[in-house]
Amino acid sequence: MALTDQAQALLDMVYRVGAPRFHELTVAQARHSFEKLQFVFGGEPEAVASTLEVPMARPDGSALLARLYRPLEADPAEALPLLIYFHGGGWCVGSVQSHDSLCRQLANRAGCAVLSVDYRLAPEHPFPAAVEDALFAVEWARANAEQLLVDPGRFGLGGDSAGGNLSLVTALMLRDRAAAALRVLCLIYPCTEIESSRPSRALFSSGYFLDRESLVWFFERYLPGGQANDWRASPMKARWLGDLPPMLLVTAECDPLTDDSVAFADRVRAEGGSVEHLSVDGMVHGFVTLGKWFPEASQVVNRIAVHLRQRLTPTVDAA
Repeated sequence: MALTDQAQALLDMVYRVGAPRFHELTVAQARHSFEKLQFVFGGEPEAVASTLEVPMARPDGSALLARLYRPLEADPAEALPLLIYFHGGGWCVGSVQSHDSLCRQLANRAGCAVLSVDYRLAPEHPFPAAVEDALFAVEWARANAEQLLVDPGRFGLGGDSAGGNLSLVTALMLRDRAAAALRVLCLIYPCTEIESSRPSRALFSSGYFLDRESLVWFFERYLPGGQANDWRASPMKARWLGDLPPMLLVTAECDPLTDDSVAFADRVRAEGGSVEHLSVDGMVHGFVTLGKWFPEASQVVNRIAVHLRQRLTPTVDAA
């Protein structure tokens, strides 16, 4: 249960200089700090065939914004499979821009289009605004698949941390609506339960990047009404976890959320679902978007890309 040398060096640097943590910042400061972290350690963005800013018009006249990436290898006229991606950041920070490098990598390496969704953030837009946006994005993308030049029969969802939570919740809502089946869920250290007493919450509560106080900071802003037991906030609370798409679950060994994710995967399997679990030794929460610092990030993206290619190919049964 030891951190890698790179992970230890990053934590030593963060704590040595006394950099304020999320719970010590205003929302504006936290957002700036998060974007800066991604810019410094996220790596240079790869070239893709194209990016397109997509305004998804709502019935009330407002628009949910997203960015569509097409991989370098794509034929300009080809209807590609689509991964709809929800960024991490505790539902309060993060953006399409903070995850730009990761989405470019996923598009190129998986050979699929990626639609990165700029869902509304708390505390300005608390729960369930992000959930509503996530579901709307999937339904809008299906209805406008021809315009996006994607195949509506080959959709998957993905996300890291809070974005993994939104992917799970959206998949559950689509299942309950008997919507067209998703092909795959790619979940990177997702938050599966708001309140938890599993060992990793205490074991990695301080000094491992995502401190206990910062978790509380995010939860209080996302859930000001105290809805921790609502399954749309804590998908582990859902009545049934069966009949979900096949999942790839990535966890970091030294992450307070790890045991919750593993417990969720165990329950999915017990209720008839399929989960492939990739546990990354010595890593902390958030490492996948910090590819300039962590070589493990690129390795994980490659594994995700292989999984996406397998699941989104036309020959794979969507069931």
